[in-house]
Amino acid sequence: MGALHAGHQSLVQRASAGGRSRVLMSVFVNPLQFGPQEDFERYPRCLEADAASAAEAGVQALFAPSVAELYPQGDSELTRLVPPDSLQRALCGRHRPGHFNGVATVVARLLGLIRPQALFLGEKDWQQLVILRRMVDDLGLPVVVVGCPTLREGDGLALSSRNRYLNAEERRRAGALPSSLRDAAASCLQQPGLALGPICQRVRATLEQAGMLVDYVEAVSPNSLQPQSQLAGLTLLAAAVHCGPSRLIDHTFLMSRAPIVAIDGPAGAGKSTVTRAFAERLGLIYLDTGAMYRAVTWLVQSSGVDAGDAAQVAPLLEGLDLQLSTAAAGQQRVSVNGQDVTEAIRSPEVTAQVSVVAAHGCVREALTKQQQGMGQRGGLVAEGRDIGTAVFPDAELKVFLTATVSERARRRALDLEQRGFEVPAMDDLEAQIAERDHLDSTRAVAPLTKAADAVELITDGMGIEAVIDRLEALFRERIPHDAWPAA
Repeated sequence: MGALHAGHQSLVQRASAGGRSRVLMSVFVNPLQFGPQEDFERYPRCLEADAASAAEAGVQALFAPSVAELYPQGDSELTRLVPPDSLQRALCGRHRPGHFNGVATVVARLLGLIRPQALFLGEKDWQQLVILRRMVDDLGLPVVVVGCPTLREGDGLALSSRNRYLNAEERRRAGALPSSLRDAAASCLQQPGLALGPICQRVRATLEQAGMLVDYVEAVSPNSLQPQSQLAGLTLLAAAVHCGPSRLIDHTFLMSRAPIVAIDGPAGAGKSTVTRAFAERLGLIYLDTGAMYRAVTWLVQSSGVDAGDAAQVAPLLEGLDLQLSTAAAGQQRVSVNGQDVTEAIRSPEVTAQVSVVAAHGCVREALTKQQQGMGQRGGLVAEGRDIGTAVFPDAELKVFLTATVSERARRRALDLEQRGFEVPAMDDLEAQIAERDHLDSTRAVAPLTKAADAVELITDGMGIEAVIDRLEALFRERIPHDAWPAA
């Protein structure tokens, strides 16, 4: 809405960073989103300075229409959008009735006129971001909504055009808003199930002691915006206050642990390659559960026991020392009882038997327990075939990564050739992959299946970078920059 600051400029810089040659910014103080007693008339308007600021950030064009130009038929004849009531009942929606109707209406109008490929919005206005994402999804609009990190002053106060209303004393008192939220987040680490009511009460008391009028302090689910009474996974703690003439909003994300991403899918879908790179990009630990099952399969074969006989396999799991580590060059290394088996577990012989070994309940129980132990603190990406259903059913993001049988056979042939193994005929590879799919999906223990809340991503025709970009976009819809900054 104008009165641009460094936070707005950062949106432009992020839009430009994707190799996009044209970035447009709209500046419009929208009357539809102001209530009768709000600051529409005195909201800062400085178009000449905004144009210079936008140009400095890299904007190619500034769209600054008048009210008459954007709403030529006037307010009374305007078709308006009404976002779901469930998203408007909480937070600012309850204190500013009609506000988000006005936001959704003007953004839909701007998107219809301009038809951009991507829309960049700050995470500071979190409820607005959630509502606009929902609007885009519900209306099937051909635009990608990208959330961008909140920028802050040195004392933590989120950048806002309304900060300029504050005098020196009010500005000093405003610092209690980010500091109280920051303290609340620090007190919640590694405390799943923590009651959030007392946390909200403490934040409210701190804000009132700082001389601010509190509209709300609420703990809600970040995506549904529904009230949350206990800490479970990611929780949004948001507050709105009146400090002098300004209404200020801010939030933090409470986490009982760092985020977990579960990537499931059939053999040969490229999970290992993209998951490793995705984990590195997001600063998460890479957990290759498939390598763990391959390592046990290698141990079974090396020990000369019958891979199909659980009674013979079970003793090998007693005292098993299975280690995953990262080499200096970034590659994952796998060792079994002190022996490096990184390359050996990729052989055709291991591949042919891994589904048989993985089907044993004793094997899955032992490795699932080890994997869940690794994930207690979170902060990892795990890939396999039952990660989202059996190992980490509470993962923040679940993806079912797959590809057609023919595409997976093509990738498998290339992998075998690069590793120096004999490459079977393509028909034989396709038959092997189809048979493994059948075995994995019909086994009695933890069968391969897509979790009910998983996103299916079919990767035929997608390069590795495109898949990683899509995974990152899915991650950011659930885990914002403000909760987990980029690596």
